[in-house]
Amino acid sequence: MNVTKPEPAICNSLNIGGFTRMLAMKHAIEVINNSSLLNGLMLGYEIYDSCSDVSTAIRATMAFLNYPGSCAQEHYNTSEPPVRVQAVVGEAYSEISIAVAHLLNLELIPQISYGSTAEILSDKMRFPAFLRTVPNDYHQTKAMVNLIQNNGWNWIGFITTDGDYGRSAIESFVSQASELGICVAFKVFLPNFLSDKNTDTKINQAINTIRKNQRVNVIVSFAKPAHMMKIFDSFCEETLGKIWIASDSWSMSKEVIHKSKLTNIGKIIGFTFKTGNITQFQHYLSSLNDGILKDFLSDHTDHVFLNDTTNIKNTQESGINVLINNLHRDAVYSIQMAISAIANAVVDLCKETNCKEPANIHPYELLISLKKTEFEQNGRSLRFDSNGDINLGYNVVVWKSFNGDIDVDNTVSEYDINNETFIFSSNAKKQELDLRVKSCKPGQFKKTSEGQHTCCYQCTNCTDNHYSNDTDMDECLSCNTSTEWSPHGSSNCTAKQVEHFRWNNGFAMVLLGIAALGTLAVLVIAIIFIKQRQTPVVKASGGPISYMILLSLLSSFISSVFFVGHPFSLKCKVRQVLFGLSFACCVSCILVKSLQIILAFQFKPDLKNALKKINKPYVIIACCVGIQGLICTLWLILKSPEEERIVLETTILVNCNEGSYIFFGVMLGYIALLAFVCFVCAFMGRKLPENYNEAKFITFGMLLYFISWIIFIPVYVTTSGKYLPAVEMVVILISNYGILCCHFFPKCYIILFKKQNNTKDVFRQKLFEYSSKMMRSKTAIRTSSINSLAVSTCSTTTPFCLVSDIKCVECFGNFDKFTKSQYTGTAIRRKRISSI
Repeated sequence: MNVTKPEPAICNSLNIGGFTRMLAMKHAIEVINNSSLLNGLMLGYEIYDSCSDVSTAIRATMAFLNYPGSCAQEHYNTSEPPVRVQAVVGEAYSEISIAVAHLLNLELIPQISYGSTAEILSDKMRFPAFLRTVPNDYHQTKAMVNLIQNNGWNWIGFITTDGDYGRSAIESFVSQASELGICVAFKVFLPNFLSDKNTDTKINQAINTIRKNQRVNVIVSFAKPAHMMKIFDSFCEETLGKIWIASDSWSMSKEVIHKSKLTNIGKIIGFTFKTGNITQFQHYLSSLNDGILKDFLSDHTDHVFLNDTTNIKNTQESGINVLINNLHRDAVYSIQMAISAIANAVVDLCKETNCKEPANIHPYELLISLKKTEFEQNGRSLRFDSNGDINLGYNVVVWKSFNGDIDVDNTVSEYDINNETFIFSSNAKKQELDLRVKSCKPGQFKKTSEGQHTCCYQCTNCTDNHYSNDTDMDECLSCNTSTEWSPHGSSNCTAKQVEHFRWNNGFAMVLLGIAALGTLAVLVIAIIFIKQRQTPVVKASGGPISYMILLSLLSSFISSVFFVGHPFSLKCKVRQVLFGLSFACCVSCILVKSLQIILAFQFKPDLKNALKKINKPYVIIACCVGIQGLICTLWLILKSPEEERIVLETTILVNCNEGSYIFFGVMLGYIALLAFVCFVCAFMGRKLPENYNEAKFITFGMLLYFISWIIFIPVYVTTSGKYLPAVEMVVILISNYGILCCHFFPKCYIILFKKQNNTKDVFRQKLFEYSSKMMRSKTAIRTSSINSLAVSTCSTTTPFCLVSDIKCVECFGNFDKFTKSQYTGTAIRRKRISSI
């Protein structure tokens, strides 16, 4: 690198914003001088262009001091003012203000900045002569963090300059944001000045970083307008759709929207300093019609830092419009406050000192006066705080585009520094600042991808039996699965519905109707049998045993009702025991009838004698029912049925746990054993006289019982849920109706509709026909049977005995003689057969 003679930097572009700020200072001084505030004194001024360069600004500062080109002068005449100026207004950028402040500190020359917001400048130990009419960046970053929190953003990008201002801003932002769970996805540092040879490289890196972080929807920028223009220009053919939070450094610089469009860039929210009425200055700009402005702007047209669409050469009015359109209202107002503060401080100082002699005023005295002075601006009383700041707060603007024109003065809110709150003038304005990004809704939680930051997450639905009842929850809460459940993506838990075979269930109502119909049928049959108890058909049905069967069927129908409704332990015990005992009694009675059928028509002497010995009907019934009672008693004592609550995914199933399925099987198996004996006995007597033979009906009834209970076993084992009790209820009803249909309905049909068959003569005829058939086919058996009959006189009231259980049968004397004669229906000698 070649070393050459140092030369001042050359400013090669015109910054319209800086030019209007210079005019604002000039106008403010002229207003003060034209007023009576200074009582004849005049404020003079010198204006230097820093070219946004630290070295240039330092050279200008040294000119303010009484140092001829360097700070190496050791001696100067203390009798004359050591400096040429009493106060300095500027600079806009914090980096330049920091450098200048170090020089001004040597003589404690008051420096009042209208735009330098670096937090470090509030340190009065390092910068005792620095004052400013704007808040420091701590308040601005605090306001930004509050805005981000209010909108639920937590994955943020940050762009700033690589200097004291930018690094101070990002440190302040990150420290406050991290406390609220807001994460910074990336940090981009850009060179302070565009003249830096690495500027383009750094900006390209920033552009690539933005493209890479697609999930970052909010970007905070403390960069300069020139930086932002280059970044936005690179996205001119893309749609970013980001939310940009602009610091005061570029929040009013609409020239950054150069080649791109605001609709492509996204939404820009800017923080600007509080402003006041600057109408007088706008009128001043409008009055610049002496031609100088037009010539000046025309000479610098090719180097103006403006939007390409601005045409300065058209007319003088267009030049004024350029100034007005690029007017930063907050900067103008801050400059006016700075000039007003100096003027009022001079007034206060001159009350104690003869200010007409310049040697009587020293900068440090003016500095002391500035820190004490309270002044008014637009009717507002102002003064510098202990940090040398005037904290008016911020205006929040949202940029808008109208037909290609950018409106940067759309103020939607004010930020109160003291209360740290946003103040809205209307709900409409509040809605403009309500830019909440999609948050995780209730029913979702924030799921962080593996290897990603906790703030980088996806909204994932809660799994089953978990819920989230607020937005942006980090995890889902668990339901109490014993009583609650929740579906996928639920925001609350739902109480599990208790399920059982309810009374209002359609299927239950059908079964209850069938049970009620069966109960009614039993009662009707009982009434019919009682009224027709003297008829041959009723007597042939077994007399009292038939009534026991009907009573058992009635109990069995009633037991089926206990299978419906909310089960509880007592109900679970009653329904099985009642069914087991009642049906065992019913089958026992049928078993007795089956034995009597065989006994009545059994012609083998040995077998007949054996059957006579065991033909104790009521003893048999009592023993059979007693055994079933013993089984049920042991079941209830050892492991009885009880209520059971089974917690399912979405319901709670309440049913009866049979306790011991072994006893349950033994109870049903015992009934099946009795039914099988009945079936065998009935099958043996299936060829008895048709009109009064019950063997066939018993056979059919038992077959129906076996089929239904054989089907019941696999269905019961494979069925679960609230309809499990219905399975057993169905089988009970089928069994009951099978007995009713096969045992009692045929008899009721004869009694009600075939009365001609319900006579003694018909029964004698059928018995004769059966006896004749048997005599012809088995003569030997017939003779043996007749000889073995114990004959006695039959009662006159029982002329004929049916084959089932009546004690008397019709005796025809000598079968050979009877077969040779014709049956005439006349009275025949009757004999009683004992012990049948």
